[in-house]
This record gives sequence, C-alpha cells and structure tokens, in this order.
Amino acid sequence: MPAELSSLVGRAAEVARVLALLATERLVTLTGPAGVGKTRIAVRAARELCGGQGGDIVWAGTSRLRPGRPAALADELGAGLDGRAALLVLDGCEQLGDLAGELVGELLARWPGVRILATSQRTLDVAGETRFAVGPLALPAAPEDPAAPRAVAEVALSAAVRLYTERARGADPRFELTEHNAGAVAALCRALDGIPGALELAAVRTRGHGPAEALRRLTADPLEFLVGGPGPAGGADALRLCRLAAPGERLLWERLSVFAGSFDEAAVAEVCGFGALGPRTAVQTLRRLAPALLAEPGYAGRYRLPLTVRAYAARRLARDPLGDGPTAVRRHHERCRVTAERAAQLWRSGAQLEARALALRELPELRLAMDPRSPAGAAGALEIAVSLWFLWSACGLVEEGRGHLERALALHPEPRPARALWLAAWLVASFGQAEAADPLLVEAWTTAVQEGEDTVLAYLAHVRGTVALWRDRPEEAGDEYLEALELLPAQPEYGPGRRALEAGLAMALAYTDPAAVAFGPGASDGSDPWARSWAGYAQALLQRREGRPALARTWLLRSLETQFALGDRLGQALSVELLAQLEADLGRYELAARLLGAVSGHRPASACPPRAERLLRLRLTPEDLHTAYTEGARTPLRELLPEL
Repeated sequence: MPAELSSLVGRAAEVARVLALLATERLVTLTGPAGVGKTRIAVRAARELCGGQGGDIVWAGTSRLRPGRPAALADELGAGLDGRAALLVLDGCEQLGDLAGELVGELLARWPGVRILATSQRTLDVAGETRFAVGPLALPAAPEDPAAPRAVAEVALSAAVRLYTERARGADPRFELTEHNAGAVAALCRALDGIPGALELAAVRTRGHGPAEALRRLTADPLEFLVGGPGPAGGADALRLCRLAAPGERLLWERLSVFAGSFDEAAVAEVCGFGALGPRTAVQTLRRLAPALLAEPGYAGRYRLPLTVRAYAARRLARDPLGDGPTAVRRHHERCRVTAERAAQLWRSGAQLEARALALRELPELRLAMDPRSPAGAAGALEIAVSLWFLWSACGLVEEGRGHLERALALHPEPRPARALWLAAWLVASFGQAEAADPLLVEAWTTAVQEGEDTVLAYLAHVRGTVALWRDRPEEAGDEYLEALELLPAQPEYGPGRRALEAGLAMALAYTDPAAVAFGPGASDGSDPWARSWAGYAQALLQRREGRPALARTWLLRSLETQFALGDRLGQALSVELLAQLEADLGRYELAARLLGAVSGHRPASACPPRAERLLRLRLTPEDLHTAYTEGARTPLRELLPEL
C-alpha cells in the first residue's frame, strides 16, 4: 500500500461513512474530480478497516495495468486471492475506460470472498455498485475584498483553509495566517474549489510570494501557476483526464469551458449541443462525466468544471481547428441574453424573488456575457446589463451594475444607447454622488430625444425626482415624478413599472400634499412587491406626520420584510432611518443612534443627513452618540429589529 501523502483534514466523517458502507457492501466506488481526495480516503479507510496492522488488503493502482481483456486483467489482479476474505483497493479506475466495469464484474464473480473499494472519476456501472461521491473541502465565506483585513477566526475553521495553511507552513516555516492575508487565502481556497490536491500545489507555490500574489497569478493563468508540481489536480491531471476520454467526451469537456460557473443539462444541451455533438448526445455525455465534475452546493443537478480542467479545456477549445469555440461562445451569450430577459419578465410579473434567484444563480455566466471584450461586444453587454436593471438597483448590487455599464459604455461607439445611459445615470445619481451623473443625464436625454425613446425620458425624470427627494426638495421631486408618469407607457418593456414611479410620487406628496396619499398609490397592489415596499415607506411618512407612530412602524416593518428578501439596501437604509426617527420621537435616543449606524453605509452619498440625526445631536453627548452609532455599525441590522 502506498504511503499516505497527506493528513485527511476535514475527512474523518467521510472515512467513517465509507467504512460503514464496506461493512455491508461488496463494491464501493469513491467518485469525484481529480485531486479531491479519493485515494487518501481509500488509504485511510483501508488502514482503519485492518486496524492499522497491515491486514488482508490488496492495493492495485490501475496505472500499472496494461490494456487487455477483462479476464486476463482479472487473472493478473486476482493472483493469490483464492479463499481469502480480502479487501481489494482499485485506485484510478478511470484510466481503464470502459474496461473498468467489466474487470470489476469479473473480479466479483470469481472471488466471492473479496470486497472491492474502487476510486474513479466515473461510475463503474456494475450490478451491486454503491457509489460514494467525494466532495471538496469546506470553504470559507467569500470575501468582499480579498485585500481587506479579515479576522483569522472567520476563515480558520474552514477545512480548505486549514489544509492550505498547513501545507504553506510546510513549504515556508515563516508562513502564518494573519488578518492581513486571511482574505486572500479565503479567495484562493474558493478559486481552487476546495480541492485538496490543488490547494497543496498552490500552498507550495506560496513560497517566495504571499497569498495575494498567488491569487493574482492563479487568476491570470491557472495552468501556468499550477502545472509542473507534484501531486494531483495540476495541469497534468487535466491533460490526462482529456486524453483518457472518448472523442465525444473530449469535445464536451472543451465546450463546457465556456461556462464561468455552474450548468445543468438544459444549459449544456442549449450551449454545447451542436454539430458533431447534438443536444441529446451532449446531455448523455454529461451524465457520464458528472462524477468528475463538481456538484454545485444547494442546486441538485448542477455542476461546475474544476478550475484547472476548465483552463485546460478552454485552451484546447481556443486552438480547435474546427472552430467550435466561437460557436459555443455565441450560443452561451445568447442563452445569457434570454436568461436576463426571462428574469426581467419574472420581475415585471410580480415574481420578484424568483427573478432575483434566477439572476443570482446565473450571475457567473451573466458576468461573462457582460464583458464588452467578448465577441458580442459592448452592445451585447449593455443589452444584458439593462435587462438586469432590477438586480443592480433593487437587489443591492449597485457597484457591480455600475461597473458593467461603465466598462461597456466606455467601449461603445457613438451614439451610445439611451437605455444604458439612463441606467448608468440612475445608479450614479440615486446611489452615489448626484453631480457625477450630470453628463450621463444630459447625454441620455439628447439621445432619447433623437431616438424617440419616451420610456427613457420618463425614467430620466424619475432619476431627477429621486435626486431632488434625497436633497429634501419634495415639491421639485413631485413635479419630476408627475412628468415621469405622463411619459411612461402603460406597460414598459424594461425598467421600473408604473407602481414604482407612483411610489416615488407618494413619497414626495407625503411632505407637500398628504391628503393626496391617504391610501398610498400602489401600497396594497401585489403585482410589484418592490414598488409596494416603497409605497409602504410613503405611508409610514404620512402616518408619522399625522401622529400615528404605531401605524407608521407597522408600514415600515412590512416594507422591510420585502426589502430584506430582495436585498434592497437603499430601501432598508431609508426605512430604518425613519424607524430611528420614530424611536427618537419616543425618547429612545441610543436605539435610534444604533439604527442609524447600522445602515450608514447604504444611504446615498448625495442625500441630506437623516432627519433623526438632528434631534440626536441635541439629546445625546457627542461621545454617547458616537458610541451608540459605532455599536450599531458593528451589529447586524436584523439583531436591532427583533420583529423581523
């Protein structure tokens, strides 16, 4: 039996489950991608099964077997097994291709006292086979910024981080996991999918440069970073995986590399099912390859390529003389365009949680399609970005949306599309510095007039109204919102619906003409939950002004339920600021200050200071106000709102 190459960080439970299976089953197959730890688990399970005393166990690495008839291979492996109750460990069965299943069947039939523990990147498809999928190590949460300091305790519990740290320290005794490199280590472990073999290779390459540099090099060229080192899951494994595959499987490996994230059978049929590999064949091939892929956590039937395999397959696809690469990329972009539009339709229909879930699930692919340097160009990138307007504005991904729009607009020739200019202006003006949006607003208005885009003109008025509202000019805001509603079609094909614009008008009227919002436009309409949450905010404004704080609080909590569900950070900020004002009205000044602190990072930079802040500066000392505000900033918002 080979020496164990590594400690089994985080694998004790899996070893125990394999042992339990071997107690009742004659054939157990450990499946999973290269480097995920199948061999190590098999070694540990065999040792524990034999009490560490070198009991009746036979180890056979299939790499040393010469191709031949199953019967002849069985003769070679089974020599000396007669009458023994042995455990036969067959490591790397994928190297035998279709012969592996026939060989194992022959062994089980000839030697009834033998149990077999096999490792393979595909199932053996033998009667009585029990499959155990070996997954990657547990990963830390994704860091928002890998370069930002991060508490070591937040990442050190991850089995992937523990293995990386252990191996990095072995390569460089001076290495330590610190708050300054913890974010980069977490990002590196996630980029390598938690695959132990890849983590070990990366850790060895940490010697001479830190995790941040390793992450940069890995991102730039995974194969260049990982190839050539000892151990599994490097470029050599990717090469062997494709070499051992049948021609149709190699073709699918290559085409799958156009996916940035996970995919299911429908996506594979749509993107990869063409030419020599039709949709049905592509799906059947995917099912054969599935054990060598990474299962997407939380999504049954969705898979991802390991990083090194994707990088190697992408390189092969780019060099394909038959030209499959451009076709696969075009089909991938078209699928993303349709996905974005489908999500937008779900949003318009009121199924907004479903729209958000779809967009987030497909976001890795959508990001790839929004690259203006792709064959679809800046125009194709902007089309998808505009379809996803709700993800940027209503679901909290403001900075990402701005980034996609700004990159694509910078590469788009004149004239630039009015729709994209409006959305970029909205994200800048409504969520950032309003002055920075002025050039975009002017260009968008000029282009919309030239193109006859009344919908864009309506949305530009909506942006101007929103900025006026943030600057405490409700009368001006009301006029702009009225103009927006006059210009907006009854059923706009993109962007916010009428209910959202009506909610904006209701917020302005709550200050200037409360009687006009006695029942709150859209406040009870279920066709647009996001707009309903803003209409509820307008109702809360009205109820507070009319001296009904309990009713105002009820409206706000109802709005916050939707805003939390959608991830609407701006909505949460303004709703909580109004809650803070209600608390301050009741003399609960420290709680009000904590509430303001909790949402301080989510309010528009151009907005006037929260109204409650003025009262708090009068009622609390600067020290007490700072202490409460800082405490709120460190506290999850839901902890301050036990009702939710």
